[in-house]
Amino acid sequence: MTQSKEKIGLYFGSFNPIHIGHLIIADYIVQDTDLDKIWFVVSAQNPLKELSSLADNQTRYQLVQSAIQDNPDFYASDEEFSLPIPSYTVNTLAFFAEKYKDKEFSLIMGQDNLCVFDKWKDYNSILNNYNIYVYPRKDCSVTQFDNHPHVHYVNAPLIDISATFIRQRIKQGRSVRYLVCAKVLDQIEKKGLYRQ
Repeated sequence: MTQSKEKIGLYFGSFNPIHIGHLIIADYIVQDTDLDKIWFVVSAQNPLKELSSLADNQTRYQLVQSAIQDNPDFYASDEEFSLPIPSYTVNTLAFFAEKYKDKEFSLIMGQDNLCVFDKWKDYNSILNNYNIYVYPRKDCSVTQFDNHPHVHYVNAPLIDISATFIRQRIKQGRSVRYLVCAKVLDQIEKKGLYRQ
């Protein structure tokens, strides 16, 4: 009898910084889908994002570790850091599939990413080989991929918090106390992150 593979949802992001929106969505998805675990894959460089306000790789990875350390359903991955830059999702998926043959990987993304999914490198390959769990985002309409058999909409809460908003508040000297978890806030303050 062949043992079924552990189902892993890959939640990619800069996590600059990780905030309660990320955690609420990930917790909802792991509780309400057939996924066994969520891996937070900290991206070294998103080809579609500017680098200017990006905290260094290890700092963002450590913030993710701090945020999720008490949840056995969550895991922080820094493996994209060792892959070629810029990091493309299709390459990381292939890397994980080769390295962890005992696991079945799916993708987690916001509806805003699905709206521009046709701009991703080899998006058809991703779409045809992996399940994609999509959580709602504000101001996103229907997409051309909504009816694809591998696209699964998850009725997670609509969380309108962004890392950009958090960085702006820190820069202005304002509180982000309830926007990030206490351990993350502690590290941000100790290291003086996002003040400049």
